[in-house]
Amino acid sequence: MNDIISLERVAFSYAGPERGVFRDLSLDIPGGAVTVILGPNGCGKSTLLHIILGALAPSRGAVLLARRPHQHYTRRDLGRLVGLVAQNEVVPFNFSVLEYVLLGRAPHLHFLRTPGPADVQVAREALLAVGMADFGPRAIQSLSGGERQLVMIARAIAQQPRILLLDEPTSHLDLGNKWRVLALLRDLAAGGVAVVFTTHEPDIAAAIAEHAILLRAGEPLAAGPVASVLTAEMLSAMYGIPVEVANLAGRRVIVPPSLA
Repeated sequence: MNDIISLERVAFSYAGPERGVFRDLSLDIPGGAVTVILGPNGCGKSTLLHIILGALAPSRGAVLLARRPHQHYTRRDLGRLVGLVAQNEVVPFNFSVLEYVLLGRAPHLHFLRTPGPADVQVAREALLAVGMADFGPRAIQSLSGGERQLVMIARAIAQQPRILLLDEPTSHLDLGNKWRVLALLRDLAAGGVAVVFTTHEPDIAAAIAEHAILLRAGEPLAAGPVASVLTAEMLSAMYGIPVEVANLAGRRVIVPPSLA
């Protein structure tokens, strides 16, 4: 499987070396697969996604997308290549749901062109994929947190990127919608999209991901196939508590210590 994202000795800090997030981070992420980034609060998961996107620039090192560094892409090219579903996205205008999802088509439009019928069809199909087909005319500000999360994912799908980054994509969703989103991400990866998502939930990582990256204090504790990374030993070291990994009906289940 070819790597579509490569980070080579990346360093990044928000305000001087005393607030460093990454010091010497090297990672390879495959295309056409689901990769999960897992780690405790403050370990750099969201920052890593924004570095891959190009929204944050490392102070040292290189980020390669499809074997080319960021600076070799125009902004429009990057928009066609990489999409992001942020954890908390502010929508400044009261768009309708359909209008908001159509923002995902912007990298595919020529300057000053408005979306055409083909773009509207792509947007409607994206809403259908996340179970929001009937919400097109609704004002986005009227949606619940979970509904808005699904619409954000639809906007990213309408962008049709080769790399889809998602920051805690299931955090506001009920059980049924979590299942729908996870199935959708798996289908996108089967269609050739590199899906990379962060989560605080090891069970979700185990349920869908093929590759895993464990971060601890800005450093990769482990990276590779899920079977070799999501182990009791690795998870216990990452979280600092004894964690067990069990098999239930053929599924890997993460078991925290009992509170009794």
